[in-house]
Amino acid sequence: MGGRLPMTGGYHSARDLKRRLELSCDVVVVGSGAGGATVATELAESGLSVIVLEEGPNVSNKMQGEFRPSESLRHVWRDGGTTVTAPIGDSPAINVTMGRAVGGSSILTGGVCFRIPENVLSAWERDHGLSEYTYKNLEPYFERVEKRMHITQVPESMRSRSTVLFGEGLLKKKGVPLEPLMRNTGHECNGCGRCNFGCPEGAKMSVDKSYLPFAVEHGAQVFSHCQVDKVMFRGRRAVGVKGRILNRPGGKRGDELVVHAKRVVISTSAWHTPVILKRSGIKNRALGKRMTLHPGFRMMARFKDPVEGWKGALQSAFTEAFEGTTLVSLFVPVSVVGATMPGVGKEHVKNARRIPHIAMFGGMIHDRGAGVVRTIPGQKDPIVTYKMPKEDRAMIPKILRALGGTFLEAGAEEVYPPVLGLPSGLDADAFNRFEFEKVPGRRFEATSQHPLGTTRMGTSEKVAVTDADGRVFGVEELYVADGGLLPTSLGVNPQQSIMSVATRVAHQMRERRLRR
Repeated sequence: MGGRLPMTGGYHSARDLKRRLELSCDVVVVGSGAGGATVATELAESGLSVIVLEEGPNVSNKMQGEFRPSESLRHVWRDGGTTVTAPIGDSPAINVTMGRAVGGSSILTGGVCFRIPENVLSAWERDHGLSEYTYKNLEPYFERVEKRMHITQVPESMRSRSTVLFGEGLLKKKGVPLEPLMRNTGHECNGCGRCNFGCPEGAKMSVDKSYLPFAVEHGAQVFSHCQVDKVMFRGRRAVGVKGRILNRPGGKRGDELVVHAKRVVISTSAWHTPVILKRSGIKNRALGKRMTLHPGFRMMARFKDPVEGWKGALQSAFTEAFEGTTLVSLFVPVSVVGATMPGVGKEHVKNARRIPHIAMFGGMIHDRGAGVVRTIPGQKDPIVTYKMPKEDRAMIPKILRALGGTFLEAGAEEVYPPVLGLPSGLDADAFNRFEFEKVPGRRFEATSQHPLGTTRMGTSEKVAVTDADGRVFGVEELYVADGGLLPTSLGVNPQQSIMSVATRVAHQMRERRLRR
């Protein structure tokens, strides 16, 4: 299979091929998540021939909605949901959720969408020289993404009892109400709380539903089961990518994959894009450095009366009333909650039976960038080390006191801090006495869905990997379009931010003529 593809787009499973695959196009996009799908769609709609390569499978919305959580973990989560940072010093190990399927991590999010905060954009302009990234300049891209993703405000009627209780505690503690979240959900959303594990109603407008179908309609070809190893160059100009098809038993690497292209876009996340660039010979002192993650911590609380926190939107409200952190509502499926309850044996069973009385809320740190992507010779996936700065480390007790104290204000009988080894919950007295500052970092349960910054934008290759338009310094026709471009953490969920920046990158690409 070779030569130029016809302009009638489609989805293809390279796993079904039994031979080498060689293709040609104007633009090859590696990765089909929030950044890659956005760029691919914008370019295909402009008339360019586009090929999208995805390492994972193409799983339909219907099938995702029918998955049990364990099936979702097995089929569409990278590493079955076990990807974790290697902690250095007094830092927690952070479990990082990433997708491995057509649609990327977009299919695993709770659907929360924020524009890039104005104070963050001001910092980008001041500290990173990104004068193009003003709120006014980005507003058309924000609006474009909001329209296509159907980003709307979550109504109060969809707030779970878990969220309502936290809101009551917040009013007593801080005197301010919860603020409504914005999410990319359609009218079919009924608040079943399964967003991370496949929407049974097909209501979440992840990019496999809101973007890629339009790319395909305009001629884009989406190939699943394609693992890209590196970018090909002619001199200093990128001319395609090469890798392997995952067409051996068990999804292992098989026949060779080669895609010739006039322009190459890498969109495999801040976690994996640095690996491909390094293997391609890109040498840059900033590459793979200063990853931010928004380390997150959840607090569970037990109330006397039933809460049934699974009834309502998984995420519906937030607050920034506590300085340095964003607190966001959540309630994951009951089976997952049960698995995370404290205790062993009979004690665990006793606590798990209390799930109907459990409420939950989470918080994340606006971190300073402590992650480093480290490649391992002979291995595909990197090790990401994370050494939490003192300022960020000091935020963990503050977040947990804010979460637990707010639930206790709302009348919780006890709270369950995310501290490994606690046999049971803490009542108000025990919670107030608990010395979170003395807990070693590795005993805290921490999660993230937001790796950013490892291919950050800037003014020169001395301090950044790409320019403001996503072009990799030192070479031609090689772009990045994923969370790695964002030079700092945002303090809020980054899905819309990544897509808005990717839209701008795509529009800048359209203004540059392709070489023959």
